[in-house]
Amino acid sequence: MPIRILPDNLINQIAAGEVIERPSSVVKELVENALDAGADKIDITLVDGGKTLIVVQDNGKGMDKDELRLCIERHATSKLENDDLFHIKQLGFRGEALPSIGAVSKLCIMSRKKGASEGGKIEISGGKKSEVMPTAISSGTRIEVRDLFYTTPARLKFLKTDSSELGNCVDMVERISMANPNVSFYLTHNDKQKISLNACQGEFFDARLKRLGEVMGKEFKDNSLMINVSRDYATVSGYIGLPTLNKSNSLYQYLFVNNRPVRDKLLLGAIKGAYQDVLASNRYPMVALFIDVDPAYVDVNVHPQKAEVRFLDSALIRSLLVGSIRQALSIGDRQTANTLNLEKFVKEEIWAQNKDDNAFFLNESSREMRFEKQHSSFQKGYQTKPYTNSLPDLESAYSLKVDLKDEIGAIDSMPPLGFAKAQFHDTYIISQTSDSIVIIDQHAAHERIVMEKLKADLASDNKVATQILLIPEVVDLGISEKSRIVENVKNFEKLGLVVEEFGPKAVIVREIPALISGADIQKLIKDLAGEINEWGSSFSLTDKLHHICATIACHGSVRAGRKLNIDEMNRLLRDMEKTEHSGQCNHGRPTYIELKLSDIEKLFARR
Repeated sequence: MPIRILPDNLINQIAAGEVIERPSSVVKELVENALDAGADKIDITLVDGGKTLIVVQDNGKGMDKDELRLCIERHATSKLENDDLFHIKQLGFRGEALPSIGAVSKLCIMSRKKGASEGGKIEISGGKKSEVMPTAISSGTRIEVRDLFYTTPARLKFLKTDSSELGNCVDMVERISMANPNVSFYLTHNDKQKISLNACQGEFFDARLKRLGEVMGKEFKDNSLMINVSRDYATVSGYIGLPTLNKSNSLYQYLFVNNRPVRDKLLLGAIKGAYQDVLASNRYPMVALFIDVDPAYVDVNVHPQKAEVRFLDSALIRSLLVGSIRQALSIGDRQTANTLNLEKFVKEEIWAQNKDDNAFFLNESSREMRFEKQHSSFQKGYQTKPYTNSLPDLESAYSLKVDLKDEIGAIDSMPPLGFAKAQFHDTYIISQTSDSIVIIDQHAAHERIVMEKLKADLASDNKVATQILLIPEVVDLGISEKSRIVENVKNFEKLGLVVEEFGPKAVIVREIPALISGADIQKLIKDLAGEINEWGSSFSLTDKLHHICATIACHGSVRAGRKLNIDEMNRLLRDMEKTEHSGQCNHGRPTYIELKLSDIEKLFARR
């Protein structure tokens, strides 16, 4: 067959295959067009997940009849100023969306320019265009997309269920709404409203946080830290969640470049690297970050759906992102996202845990405390059964208890974490402040303290204090595990862990950091070998050393089950108060939970 030019309708269908993947792609393109038109209210209507009908109506500047004729032509756009692809400031710029949608659906565009006496309408069905007709419409634009992919049944066949396609559309609109808090977004599906986001008022950062709270949840709003850092031609702003507020996947990591939602591996990797010292490798923080870059230094035209970008200086962007996140985390390093709602705990959790008769009794063998529910709701109160043991026997529930005498002194001298009063189950320290009770996980807290001390010695080039083992420890490993350990011997030495080869499948440990005296060396070395395998080549030397610090700290910290005296407990609290990131351990778990006295008083109806 000789070379020939493809017909326009086939060209548009090919373009639609790249630009329009599913109903959410249509919603994205039309909503972005509305934003580029200056709309501050956008209504989206879907039927059958968008397969049968998609309607997007806005109150933007609208189009006149001549613009209506042109808008459905390929590569016709009003957004590319001076035909300059290196200074793109709008969300859309290629002029592909409308003709691509028209090639695979029944498209109707109605629009009226602000100040015009009447509006116009044009229709496209499978690529065939009608003439512009007058129509009654308020200023703005209304676009209806019916029977999506009816000209390409193969593509229609690969769409998922209505609920799945709806979920993609909702996610897309929510992402776009996060970048535009001053715009109202409404989405209705099969006559049921799914999204109702009114324009947020007030200062820009306050409005942005309010919108993020509406989309990501109140929990994120209450447990996030603000970022606003600039360097050269780039600015990073937005909010990041505390390390203790984390998820099992990265779906709650929202990234925007020049207000454009993106999924970029470079940026996601930078976020993971910034949280590496405060979060387990299999957990993901909640973040919403907005990167504003001079258009001359970023290429947004590298992906058909504009979901990826390319930076001229990716190292600068990564450095700025990592630095800004770590700076924010250091400011909020003693906060924890885990607060206890006592009323909810009593009302729901304790009743659920008691599967027998919901009794509150002390069993002599187990010392378990259970509640008996007297009424159907918490507000109606509860009562207790008589104790089976005498009250003094409660003393045995303490690992360590001190008299509640006033050894604290003036309230003004009360430290942030208060003074230790007791240790329960050889694991948790109970501390009292002027207006709260604090429960501390001794292992998690000490783990963070040990890690930060190792990192401080590493940063200051001080030699880490070591302990020479009287009997060196021989650790048997697999061949690949041994090779990973041997390759990192010099890194281990910087942290006080002296390891040497010992035969074909073993290593010998001669010295360990003094901070982890008594640690299980066998398990430590095997865990290090496993984690090194996960690092890959993307980790810098500093990252690797910090990972080693975290693993050493975990194995060398005060373990759960160890009895502490009152001086040891208070020393741990004081060390926490002067240690960075002490609100969470190296794996992102909270190190303490604070119960305010006012909440406790509400629980006992004293308020």
